[in-house]
Amino acid sequence: MRKACIAGFGLVCVAGLSQQSFEVASIKLSAEATPGSSGIFESPGRISAQNVTLKRCLRGAYNMPESQIAGGPKWVGEDRYFIEAKAATPAGDHDLMLMLRTLLAERFKLVVHREQRTIAGYKLVAGKNGLKAKVSTSGRSSGNARRGRIDAEGYTMGQFALKLSEALHLTVADMTGISGKYDFKLEWTPDDMQAKAPSDDQRLVSTSDNGPSIFAALQEQLGLKLESSKVPAEVLVIDSVERPSAN
Repeated sequence: MRKACIAGFGLVCVAGLSQQSFEVASIKLSAEATPGSSGIFESPGRISAQNVTLKRCLRGAYNMPESQIAGGPKWVGEDRYFIEAKAATPAGDHDLMLMLRTLLAERFKLVVHREQRTIAGYKLVAGKNGLKAKVSTSGRSSGNARRGRIDAEGYTMGQFALKLSEALHLTVADMTGISGKYDFKLEWTPDDMQAKAPSDDQRLVSTSDNGPSIFAALQEQLGLKLESSKVPAEVLVIDSVERPSAN
């Protein structure tokens, strides 16, 4: 059995390796207060998280939108970290996220539980003319979201709703009743003033000055609508957590 060892700020060699533990992992506090280049990047048997908050790590590890992560001190959404972790074998994405759960529990002393709540958010529904996205023929599922744009291939409506949740920072529940997998491309003007659903009597049109809001773009480009609503959602609740130690 390997001995646990710690070097510098966060190098950990895990004793008694299991399928849900990384072989080695490093966690370092970022000196950057703003996001800059940020994200979790995966390759077979390895993850590299750049300038991420603990809440962002929870989003990936538990496949839970940040809007559905509750509890914990303020720093879980503010302190930023660099995490490098390597598995003993070339594990796939699912196993890597299970290992990330274990790593967060070990290094951040993280304890969480799930519960059902009714929270403020949006319902994703089909417009009167139906969905405009193409049925996917790729046989794979991949998605990329950045400010003002979502590209997704082989996504279910539920997966697409999750991407919208990330863009809006509010829960989006799939209420379309549409099954199957589709290719989505959505572009909008990421204006903070537009980050609210228009009233029912407000026309959803693009303007030459600002371009479409995300709500208008959904209708125009994909034939979908977002409606403000209280929605049922599973919430990940942080029961206890600590900053990782420097030893």
